[in-house]
Amino acid sequence: MHFAYVWLRDHCQSASCFNSKTNQRNLDTANVELNIRPANTRVDDENIFLTWPDGHVTRYNLNWLAQNSYEVQKQSAMQPHIIWNSDIYTSAKVPSANWDMFMSCDDELKKFLGGFLLYGIAFVEGVPPTIEATETLTQRVSLIRETMYGKMWNLISDFSRGDTAYTKLALDRHTDTSYFQEPCGIQVFHCLRHEGTGGRTLLVDGFYSADKVLQKTPENFDLLARVPIKHEYIENASDHRNHMIGIGPVLNVYPWNNEVYMIRYNNYDRAVINTIPHDIVKRWYVAHRELTTELRKPENELWVKLKPGKVLFVDNWRVMHGRESFTGLRQLCGCYLTRDDVMNTARSLGLQA
Repeated sequence: MHFAYVWLRDHCQSASCFNSKTNQRNLDTANVELNIRPANTRVDDENIFLTWPDGHVTRYNLNWLAQNSYEVQKQSAMQPHIIWNSDIYTSAKVPSANWDMFMSCDDELKKFLGGFLLYGIAFVEGVPPTIEATETLTQRVSLIRETMYGKMWNLISDFSRGDTAYTKLALDRHTDTSYFQEPCGIQVFHCLRHEGTGGRTLLVDGFYSADKVLQKTPENFDLLARVPIKHEYIENASDHRNHMIGIGPVLNVYPWNNEVYMIRYNNYDRAVINTIPHDIVKRWYVAHRELTTELRKPENELWVKLKPGKVLFVDNWRVMHGRESFTGLRQLCGCYLTRDDVMNTARSLGLQA
């Protein structure tokens, strides 16, 4: 392990440097000498002690230093997950949560969130088929993120909004709100009624496909993680006027361990590509084609028929969703959840998120 002296001084946990009640730093980092060196150091079986030139003593537990070292973090996942294709997920037999238990028992909520964090999707069954019950269910997990679609959206195939989702057409796999600078973190779907045929929901683990690209063609993975592109949503209806633009790479990764934490993939809403230098454009298309090929492999597709009472939670930063075309009247309700608050709930229950 390697630690800079200025880092060791800055992270001192003594009472004068760190408020253990609020978990906030007291030390003014701007006052730490950048070339500081300890006047004396000593080590025992569990701790290292550093005495600084002004006489201040810093004590670190060696296990704490190990867990917070770059060397360990480089090999650790920020959020453990299980990447999957259809066979892997089906074989895992992940149980759905029960509405009554979910609403009254924190252990059921913890189990639900644990599965959601691992796989990026989770189900609750036995939910009353109403918008009100769906809203109550989601608020058990997180705050609802209100957007230009409202707080709870009620989707009927009447093309009431300028979006393909409001039709009966098939939708290819995609992530939602790619045209937000911070795309919505979690999406909730509840089919309240369907008087017709078709309309199955398609789910694809984007992390699984991205990992395949990384293993086969690392330079393509790097390009998709490095080059920013625009996504855009323009709506010019009589009662809805919106123009949203989101900019970012297709793959968002933590630079220290190359872990993908968000995918921004939506061919419907991808704007004009004018942020990529000419000599890189063709290479970007090649990389994007490889990812698309992985995402469209039949073995990576999980098809689910949503029915009244069965609510689906989707990690919109990870799992693509789509649908097959359908006939008849179909009413779907749902919402977006604020990702930070979902993670906050999970951490409050003792989960790593």
